[in-house]
Amino acid sequence: MAESESQEGDDDNRGNKVQNLNMDMEELLEKMEKLTVHAAWMAYDCISIQTNPDLHDAMQHLEDAFLMCKEQMEKKWQEVLME
Repeated sequence: MAESESQEGDDDNRGNKVQNLNMDMEELLEKMEKLTVHAAWMAYDCISIQTNPDLHDAMQHLEDAFLMCKEQMEKKWQEVLME
């Protein structure tokens, strides 16, 4: 009787390990898909910049404007918190 209970416990444990492995594999596949999409966009951006140098300047201008706006928002937020 003890042997059959031990075997059932082993089967349950093995089933849990397989289920955990499947979940881990799904998570890894999702991460790989996201990385693949990110790499594809990076390649697209590189090709776009190489074929149109003005695009790089425009993107740099947008990034600078964003950083200045972000800085101003942080300053205003600090002022609001001080009041």
